[in-house]
Amino acid sequence: MTLMADANGIEIAYDKFGAPQDRPLLLIMGLGSQLVHWDDEFCELLARRGHHVVRFDNRDVGLSTHFPEAGVPDLNSGTAAPYLLSDMAADAAGLMDALGWPAAHVLGVSMGGMIAQALAIAHPDRVLTLTSIMSTPSPEAGPPTPEAMAALFSPPAPDRQTAIEWARGVGTLAERGRNS
Repeated sequence: MTLMADANGIEIAYDKFGAPQDRPLLLIMGLGSQLVHWDDEFCELLARRGHHVVRFDNRDVGLSTHFPEAGVPDLNSGTAAPYLLSDMAADAAGLMDALGWPAAHVLGVSMGGMIAQALAIAHPDRVLTLTSIMSTPSPEAGPPTPEAMAALFSPPAPDRQTAIEWARGVGTLAERGRNS
């Protein structure tokens, strides 16, 4: 069941797994991905291993607060973004406050890894461990390939079958990248 929390002046949608007395683990998903991209079985496995798992929708995603007036970002325009990774890290810290967590283990994927790193920089005392998957510490590490950028910024699928086909294509793209 999805819950809502006031965090950093916005509403954050989240789910939780496991017992509140267990080790807190905050899962941060990447660009445009909803909390449900953290598979239920994966979250349940982490909970069975002694974690109180929370996954959430970042701002502008899923059931969390949206900012339609900000428009769709154009990463190639050079214009200032309406909010930054540091704002999203503050959202995560605000969610931890709402949960009563003084600190947590933090796992982020892709842009979620960048948010997790920003959280650790801004609030080092709140991050017990940091796991950053498929992410980067800096743009200087090198840009993503044009194919990866196209996959990341493709429009949402209009229906389930199209979404399945898109996900299979992204998997094929990732496999090609590992084999090159």
